[in-house]
This record gives sequence, structure tokens and C-alpha cells, in this order.
Amino acid sequence: MSENRSHLKQEETWDLATIFATDQEWENEWSDLSKALDLAASNAGHLLESSHSLLTITELYLALARRLEKLYVYASMKNDQDTTVSYYQELQAKATAIYAKFSQTFAFFEPEFRNLSEDLYQTFLSESPELKAYAHFYDKLFKQKEHVLSQKEEELLAGASEIFGAASETFDILDNADIVFPSIVDAEGNTVEVTHGNFITLMESKDRKVRQAAYEAMYSIYQQYQHTYAKTLQTNVKVNNFKARTRHYRSARQAALSANFIPESVYDALLVSVNKHLPLLHRYIRLRQDILGLDDLKMYDLYTPLSTADLSYSYEQALEKAESVLAVFGQEYTERVRRAFRERWIDVRENKGKRSGAYSGGSYDTNAFMLLNWQDTLDYLFTLVHETGHSLHSTFTRENQPYVYGDYAIFLAEIASTTNENILTESLLKEVSDDKTRFAVLNHYLDGFKGTVFRQTQFAEFEQAIYQADQEGEVLTSQFLNQLYAELNEKYYGLSKEDNPDIQYEWARIPHFYYNFYVYQYATGFAAASYLADKIVHGSQEDKDRYLDYLKAGSSDYALNVIAKAGVDMTKTDYLDAAFAVFEERLTELEALVAKGVHRGS
Repeated sequence: MSENRSHLKQEETWDLATIFATDQEWENEWSDLSKALDLAASNAGHLLESSHSLLTITELYLALARRLEKLYVYASMKNDQDTTVSYYQELQAKATAIYAKFSQTFAFFEPEFRNLSEDLYQTFLSESPELKAYAHFYDKLFKQKEHVLSQKEEELLAGASEIFGAASETFDILDNADIVFPSIVDAEGNTVEVTHGNFITLMESKDRKVRQAAYEAMYSIYQQYQHTYAKTLQTNVKVNNFKARTRHYRSARQAALSANFIPESVYDALLVSVNKHLPLLHRYIRLRQDILGLDDLKMYDLYTPLSTADLSYSYEQALEKAESVLAVFGQEYTERVRRAFRERWIDVRENKGKRSGAYSGGSYDTNAFMLLNWQDTLDYLFTLVHETGHSLHSTFTRENQPYVYGDYAIFLAEIASTTNENILTESLLKEVSDDKTRFAVLNHYLDGFKGTVFRQTQFAEFEQAIYQADQEGEVLTSQFLNQLYAELNEKYYGLSKEDNPDIQYEWARIPHFYYNFYVYQYATGFAAASYLADKIVHGSQEDKDRYLDYLKAGSSDYALNVIAKAGVDMTKTDYLDAAFAVFEERLTELEALVAKGVHRGS
């Protein structure tokens, strides 16, 4: 069990006192903001009375949202650093409650804006030129007008939000609280219960019997409860299809993508391009089989590492390496990386009660903090540069945009972070000289590509199919879902569904199927990042400058226009084709190393 936070070095903890100097300051702001929201409620019904009212209510809405974000960030990060502290649990609950109060207070905003005609808007602009600062903000609202309902209908939908979320919440409780997986015997002869937390670790075991036992134990439970999981997933699909119809969208996919103003052609282009390049994945799967020396590769053999190289980095070494690698972006970027690494933006070490995993957080008026749970591994070096990518994207955006545009679309969120990862891969491949280390870096990249571009697109294709099936009146029974998933899995990996019967239940354990057309963005983001990293490392100064312009743009334009500033047209497949070209080049190099005898156990 890890210790509490008292043992941590101060310089390896984040400095949340830069947000609120004391907890009492936070409490005072919470109280003041709550009163301000009470007063703000009186603006309902007055948004379009005059150009002045539109301006002042818009500015009030944004000012209170800005204060709210800062309040929420402090509470959530204080809670994340040690979830066992009841006081910070309480602050988190209070922050969540005031978020709900804010949403309720300004529920009038969009329905009232819906009644603004283009002619009246132009009149308002001439009367109050200050409104032009919010032109893109308003333009997005205009574009969504046909999908905004009357205030009464909006209130009905908002009131039903808990009911609409019930399928997802039921899945979460069933999957994380109620389900108990069987125990197996690990490689050391210990009896261990399979859990969501240790499943991938067990699947990475060098002992094939352990991998098989963990895999069969996991999926035996999903087989047992397949009908319940099918019901929660079917209900979630029906909810999103219903909401899409209610808001006059052709489909749930169109509704989900329209939140970021992404045309469905981007999604379709991804599916077409990945399907075209599936032979590359089949090649990598065959190479994996050769390296592992197996006659019958199974799905439970896809996660065990192929490399025996033990690449270790202390946190101090990782900071130095990250700073060196990211210097490719130039002085402006490097200065901010140094600030992040030296001014206590990062909470580094694991401690008792600390939230697991890693993330980049913060709000418009705070540093772009990072949470880590550091381990001295190659994976964590990649995690550090990944989260630094998020934090630098946030920093450049906030420095260069007003609050109204001081964030970026979810569609773009993974590109800056994954570009950094790809640049790190390029750098490591350039400097490593021994074949064994080179093998490890190539394997890390190819596995990352497999898990992000190929696997997430497989999920996206399944998701599209089940929503379409429901629209067409198909009942999403477990039998239907099992058959669909098994066939897709066979197409992607080239491993027969008959030889891998358990994989048909994998759909039941994927929480992202409750996120409503979210997963495709992992694949498009990784591919765009691969394309951009290549331009930054091998291209001109103009390529780097355009990339920084993208980081600075925030949400001042539509997401596709913003990423176009960096030189990527995501409505076409060029960036995807370029990413697959890099994958093939590195796969070919790994094949050559295997032919030389550089493989597992060497």
C-alpha cells in the first residue's frame, strides 16, 4: 500500500495554492458564486430585449462560467490527490452541485437565442459593435438553431437526463461494483482474482497458460451476463436515437458529430481507409505469431510484449529527455515546457488514495496541471510527453484567446498529446544504436498504433452498425451483438471466430460504447498526430509555425478549420494514408530485425 502525501517531496507535488491560497478562499468564492447565480436567474426572458441585453447577458454567462471552472478544478484536483479525505470529497460534491445550478440558471440562453433572426442580429451588431467579439460563439448557436427545441421541451429533456443516463449508470454499477471475476493461478503460483485493474497485466504475462486462464475467466462472466449487458447497451442506443430524432437529426451519429461541427464524411473516411489497410494489421499479427513461436495465435496472445529490453527512466531522466525531444518545436514551446516542469504543475508520485492513471487539467485562469502516478518505465516517459502535449495546447490557447475561445474541441484534444508521443518515437529511433532497444521502441509504436487506430476504428464500426440496426428496427439481442462483434473481430485481426469463441462477448465490457460516438476520435487523432509529427521532424520552419498557430487557435474557429492551420485536411484520407505509410515502414523494419534474429529471448 502506498503512503499518504506527507512523504512526498514538495517539488514533485502540484501547487494548487496558485488557484486558491487557502481552502477558506475557495469556500468564500463558492458562496459568492452561488449568490451571483441566484441574481443571474432574473435575466431569463430578457436576452433579446436589446443589443445591450444580449451583450450584457452573454458577458455575465461567460464570466460566471469562468469562475465556476476555476472553482471546480481546485475541488476536483484536491479530491484526486487523495480521495480518502472527506473534506475534499465534500468540496467536489459542492462544486458538482453548483455546476448543476449554473446549467439550470442559464437553461434559458439557447432557447431564447433561437428566436433571434439574422436581420435583428445584424441590427444588434451595428448598435453594439462589442458583440463582434462573440461572432463565432453566436455563429455556432445559429448553426444549431434547428436542433434547439422550445424552452418547455428543453426543460422536459433536461428533467429526463437522469432517466436517459440510467442505462449507462446501470452498466457502470454492474461492471464495476457487482460483477466478481474468477480467480486464477499466476506465473508465480499465487491465486489471484481477475479484475479490470489487473486484466491487461495478466494478458501481458510471458506465461501463455496465465494469459489463457485470465482471458477465459474474464469472458466467462460476460457470457454469463450477456443478456443483461445487451439490454443496457440496447437501451443506451435507443436513448441516443430518440434524442437525435427529437432534435431533428438524421441519426445519433450526426447528432454526436455535430457537437464539434464534424461532417459524417470524416467518420466514413476513417472506416474506409482503415479497412483498406487491414492487410498491414494482418502482417503485424503474423509477425507477432512468428516472434512468439506459436502454431495457433489466439486473441489472448495479442498483448504480451514482444521485447525483453528493460528500458528504464527515472523521473529526473524523463524530464531531461522530454525537454530535449520537445525542443524541436522551438524556443516559444521550450520555455513553457520548462515552466511546467519547474513551477510545480505536476503531481508526480503515487500516494494512498490518489486517483489512478494520468491526466492534464486546469482552467482558463490556472496553470495546465498534470497528474501522474510515476513508474520508471518507457511507458511513463511516453505518458509524460503525452500529458505535456495536452498542457502546452491548453497553455498556448489560454495565452492567445479570450475566455470565450479559451478551450479546444474534444475532436482536437488528442492530437497535440499524440503528436508529442510520435515525436518521441522518432527521436528514440534516431538515437538508439543497438538492435534490441530499437526492437523495443518499434514494438511500442506498432502496438500503440494497433490499439489506437485499428482497435478504436473496429469499435467505431461496431458502434455505427448497432445504431443503424436499431434505427432499422433490429432488436439488439446478445445473439445479434455477439455475431456482429465476432465477424468484425475476425475481419480486423484475421483470427477465426471459431478458434476464438470468447471474443464475441468483448463488446459487453467496453465502456466507450456508452460515450455516444466518441471512440473514432482516438483513431483520427492518432493518425493526424502521426502525420504532423513527420512534418515537424522532417519539414520546414513553416510547418512548425503552422503547428503552433493550431495550438494557439483554441475554439476561435471550427475544429476542422483549426487543424487545417497545421496543414491537415481531415475531410480527405491523405493524413490517414500518410499515417499507414509510417506504420508500414516501421513494420518492415521490425520484420527485418526479426529476420536478423533480434526477437523475444535474444
